[in-house]
Amino acid sequence: MLQNRWTADELTGYAGRTAVITGATSGVGLATAQRLARAGAHVVLAVRDRERGARAASRVGGSTEVRELDLGDLSSVRAFAAGFGGEIDVLVNNAGVAMVDRGRTADGFETQFGVNHLGHFALTNLLLPQITRRVVTVASGAHRAGRIHFGDLDLERSGYGRVKGYAQSKLANLLFVLELQRRFTRTGSAVRALAAHPGYAATNLGTPGRGQLLTSLTHAAGRAFAQPPRKAALPTLFALDQDIPGGSYVGPDGRHEMHGYPTLVGRSAAASDPHSARRLWEVSAELTGTDFAAD
Repeated sequence: MLQNRWTADELTGYAGRTAVITGATSGVGLATAQRLARAGAHVVLAVRDRERGARAASRVGGSTEVRELDLGDLSSVRAFAAGFGGEIDVLVNNAGVAMVDRGRTADGFETQFGVNHLGHFALTNLLLPQITRRVVTVASGAHRAGRIHFGDLDLERSGYGRVKGYAQSKLANLLFVLELQRRFTRTGSAVRALAAHPGYAATNLGTPGRGQLLTSLTHAAGRAFAQPPRKAALPTLFALDQDIPGGSYVGPDGRHEMHGYPTLVGRSAAASDPHSARRLWEVSAELTGTDFAAD
């Protein structure tokens, strides 16, 4: 039964379990790691910068380890998966970039789509044989403005925009969860795929670069009204902990899903389209060379 005003103090059953969290050096990822470690989990911080990862691990406490992972480089994703032995109880696809200028990953993909979607797509598929409980992918309310530009995923012909690219990548996250759960169900797997979004969170994600003074000031002002990371992490933790159906989407229960306590939330029609989800999966499998066959 779903609970009102659920808090991380209610986390149970994590003693001795292993959780892998991408992007765990700050913000929601760090807060998620701290709460899982407090609940007894062994937390693996999958991070680009090992030094930052080590500093974050010292703030997490409990049983931790730091492993290098660059989601913008598929060779790094493969190396991470190849070097990981043993069971993974939960995988949290948390890392991401937001509202960045046009760029390319090491493999030539548009940065936001490449990191936020393709990197996590490949990581999940490569680790699936070891995952026993749940895969939770952090999405965003920005998915509602998104469209998957099949045939132009890099937004070369249709025109690149920072918001446009981010919205596409977050819609891709939700379609990935939809199709992953379909494949779990079809194969009889007990693993569940779920999505969560933090609402309006006071994190470094989407912080503008130098030279964008007005945008930077607006961003800083907005952060003053945002939820702190420990509160913004609750939807992710709820998705990891509660007995909810595979494919569910969790977010804050407040107005416009910006603040509040975790609950099941809706998604756009585009994010609920099984045909688009399957098509995106097939394209992503081809681009990354990774797959989870269920047909």
